[in-house]
Amino acid sequence: HSQQGLPGTAGGVLGAGKHRSEAAAKAAAGSSLALTRKLSSRWPRPVWHAPWKLYRVISGHMGWVRSVAFEPGNKWFATGSADRTIKVWETATGKLKLTLTGHIEQIRSLAVSQRHPYMFSAGDDNMIKCWDLETNRVVRHYHGHLSGIYTMSLHPTVDVLVTGGRDSVARVWDIRTSRQVHVLEGHNNTVCSCLTQAVDPQVITGSHDSTIKMWDLVAGKCSQTLTFHKKSVRAMAMHPTEFALASASADNIKKYKLPEGDFMHNMLSQQRSIVNCMAINEDNVMVTCGDNGTYWFWDWNSGHCYQQETATVQPGSLDAEAGVFACAFDQTGSRLVTCEADKTIKMWKQDETATKESHPGLEFKPPTGMRRF
Repeated sequence: HSQQGLPGTAGGVLGAGKHRSEAAAKAAAGSSLALTRKLSSRWPRPVWHAPWKLYRVISGHMGWVRSVAFEPGNKWFATGSADRTIKVWETATGKLKLTLTGHIEQIRSLAVSQRHPYMFSAGDDNMIKCWDLETNRVVRHYHGHLSGIYTMSLHPTVDVLVTGGRDSVARVWDIRTSRQVHVLEGHNNTVCSCLTQAVDPQVITGSHDSTIKMWDLVAGKCSQTLTFHKKSVRAMAMHPTEFALASASADNIKKYKLPEGDFMHNMLSQQRSIVNCMAINEDNVMVTCGDNGTYWFWDWNSGHCYQQETATVQPGSLDAEAGVFACAFDQTGSRLVTCEADKTIKMWKQDETATKESHPGLEFKPPTGMRRF
């Protein structure tokens, strides 16, 4: 009897083992599913931001408005245009204070110094001018670019100016002596965006060759090249409080951790247009503006686009002239100025009456297959 029962018991044990392994496999599958589910929901939820609304349209330029810069005191901002003039506007009222002439081609880049009463302008005429804001005259020229200048950035702590342009180099100028300190060579196409900061990497440039380079300012050499984009990096922005950087191109908007330039993640949706400019304020609102007249407002941490607006062109303009070339937040971050192809300057502010219930914003879908580094 006992001998006959043994195989049965062995069979029983085996059978139970098989059942147990199946159950374990199922449980494992379930747990891995649960794990993936849990991971996707661990993506940070977007913080609610009040929607932005257009509250003022300023006209006055006779050509495309290509650039904008705010002064440190926030009382006025300057815009540069394809009509070859720089106009200075009052921030509070939008009234024209001053028109500066002197460039012979469109003005693609402007910067106002935090440390001196100087404003710098550069454009397609290869000229960089330094304007003394006390006399409203040009006091210096920086001569050396071989072609149009597309971008410019003032160093926050050292008296140098970095400019980049169609001659595919970035040039570092000593503001005081107007000497060229460095030629930052390495890009093989137009340098169309550049940033400077007080700590290394002190100079960051983006180019039409779809790379971003970080430069050692002392040596004048490239320390790091980021090759994450597939298209021209026409816009970059530094986060005001985090040590991080965002860059925009026609394929994606990407975030990087500094100082190494570690790639963090893509923004969660694609604007599907040539992104000409971007800006970030201290409330973690990022805005990117496209060549097709779209404004997308993003929550910085989650990468969620919570508002999408389309430009309405000025009466008398073609619909094709809905395009944004430059944008900037004022010093407080509560006003946004955009410079457009319909020759207007538009000013935006957040809707104070909006609540989370009345304006929930676009729906947030946490990404499933994306790793957050």
